[in-house]
Amino acid sequence: MHPPSSPHTPAPGGGWQQMMTFQPTAPVPDNVTRRPLLRQIVLWGAIVALFGLTALSLGTMVIDSIGLATAGLALVTAALALGIVVPTFLWVDRLEAEPPRILWFAFLWGALVATFGAIILNQLGVEIIDAAGADAMRLAPVFVAPVTEELLKGLGVAILFFRVRREFNGITDGIVYAGIIAAGFAFVENILYLGRAYVEIGTPGLVALFIMRCLVSPFAHPMFTICIGLAFGAIAHRRRLSSVWLVLLGFAGAIFLHFLWNYSAVVAAEAYLLVFAVVQIPLFIGFILLLRWSRRRESRLMRDVLTGYGMNGWFTPAEVAMLTDAGERRRARRWASGVGGRRAARAMTAFQDESGDLAMVRKHLNSEGPDAEWLRREEALLRTITAHRQVFVPGASAPGTAAPTA
Repeated sequence: MHPPSSPHTPAPGGGWQQMMTFQPTAPVPDNVTRRPLLRQIVLWGAIVALFGLTALSLGTMVIDSIGLATAGLALVTAALALGIVVPTFLWVDRLEAEPPRILWFAFLWGALVATFGAIILNQLGVEIIDAAGADAMRLAPVFVAPVTEELLKGLGVAILFFRVRREFNGITDGIVYAGIIAAGFAFVENILYLGRAYVEIGTPGLVALFIMRCLVSPFAHPMFTICIGLAFGAIAHRRRLSSVWLVLLGFAGAIFLHFLWNYSAVVAAEAYLLVFAVVQIPLFIGFILLLRWSRRRESRLMRDVLTGYGMNGWFTPAEVAMLTDAGERRRARRWASGVGGRRAARAMTAFQDESGDLAMVRKHLNSEGPDAEWLRREEALLRTITAHRQVFVPGASAPGTAAPTA
């Protein structure tokens, strides 16, 4: 399938073949029964109950362990790491931002459900190792924690993959969802570790652990879980049973990296600096390069798809160049604000956001065929993109007038 021709401008010759005329799809009647509402109530009730119960249990556990005042201090300290990690993943997701409700679900899954489940399972592993007469304090973090924690975090990625499939569009989305889940998990884990360090050692212990966990290695958990996100993202457009091996490989990669990281910190503590330089620093560099590659890959995908629309009259070359470059997007928003005030700036922001969504919709249509829901989304996006363009370029009744990008 190819992008539809603009209803206002003829499709140019050459390039894309067999261009089709844009035809509105017939609306599907709404379900007039009460069952959709009841399903939504049950679903959201279950989600709220799950998060509420785990939050209550975790809060009780933390306060019993380190006290209310220490828990508050540790929470504020741990939150500083979020100011590093979360904006990084929002930056990666800049061109096609995910819905806030899904990002909140991902964060709360990691912070509440995955953390609470990991505490229970890790404690069970400690008891089993103790019963076997082995050193649980050294073995559990290396052989138990990587498995339980990555499986629980990965379960959150799997839930998003199956439940919000229309928002899980590829590798970049897998990286972002997995990273946000892991950020939530690390946030609560840091509260526990920082609080215990303060109780046992005082301010020096809190500061030392803050430097190690929140400043030196704030991306540790995201680095592990991103392996799972990469696997699910790679099969987002070919959801077949034969792709299960890739997901299993992603889980294995996450567990292995987590094992390697914990081993260097626990078992090889006497050579920690050497192992940190040989293992952890290369892992972190690879992680940063992966984020940059993902960002550039999404930009290239967006440029290729929007160029196809441009050849059919929906975008000009200047608009495509602006939409696929973060710096140009910022300059375009400033330009819109200067010529039309806040209303034009909001329209430009919407124009940029909707263009990113349109690229993802077209990617689905190209890989999955003429799905009715994707076609309806494409039609709605093309209409609103055109309407928003008319706000910051008055009189632009059709695609064909680009906003300046400088």
